[in-house]
Amino acid sequence: MRMTRFPAAFLLLVSQSLHAEVFNEFLQKEYPEFPLESVTETLPAEVPDPDPWENFNRKMYRFNDDFDRTILKPAAETITETMPEPVNQGVTNFFGNLDDVGTGINNLLQGKFVDALSDTGRVVVNSTLGVGGLFDVASRMHLEKHYEDFGQTLGKWGVEPGPYLVLPFLGPASVRDRVGFTVDALFDLSTYYIDEDGVRWVLLGAGILEDRAALLDATDLLETAALDPYAFQRDAYLQKREFDVNDGELEDDF
Repeated sequence: MRMTRFPAAFLLLVSQSLHAEVFNEFLQKEYPEFPLESVTETLPAEVPDPDPWENFNRKMYRFNDDFDRTILKPAAETITETMPEPVNQGVTNFFGNLDDVGTGINNLLQGKFVDALSDTGRVVVNSTLGVGGLFDVASRMHLEKHYEDFGQTLGKWGVEPGPYLVLPFLGPASVRDRVGFTVDALFDLSTYYIDEDGVRWVLLGAGILEDRAALLDATDLLETAALDPYAFQRDAYLQKREFDVNDGELEDDF
């Protein structure tokens, strides 16, 4: 899952707390490699509290959820319903190609040189043969797409996640990931290296809506029964990030 341009995308993905079997159904469909056990398990007593700022975070969660329901989700639904599928796919491919730049840099920083070489190849192929990234030619050439960000890189370097923090519009992240997302913004070619302010803001808005539109089916599935949406979102986020940092492995004590 991409988390560089719009960290709140993951908040939207897990914005509702679910019965375990519903979430397991989603994971099996969207992330078959993700282990189903312990997503909603309670942390052992010896593990430090990951959410010391819970009162503040819950207020920010409600704010973000209201913003999504009122503005972001309806806008994404409108775009999905009115824009032809080839255009939607082209927009997805375009931003995915830009994301491959940051992914390649982070793979290099993590010492994953083969993956970094593959990411570089994807950018070159899709930027040329793929007409500026509108077509994903690289995947047809079996150049695997990866998803890495600087928060994962910091985790690989041994930096602890730190407290969980929810911010307005930006959504959930650990303190480590919040620093990582800020660094990732330096790699975001869609906003940082464009001189024209109007074009920069249009691309930023398009990227946010593209991220949200990609999650419409997922949130429709997840919006069922709930006990504590905030707690579920927090636990799912922290475990998913551990999964990402460890390249698909979860520690036994989480």
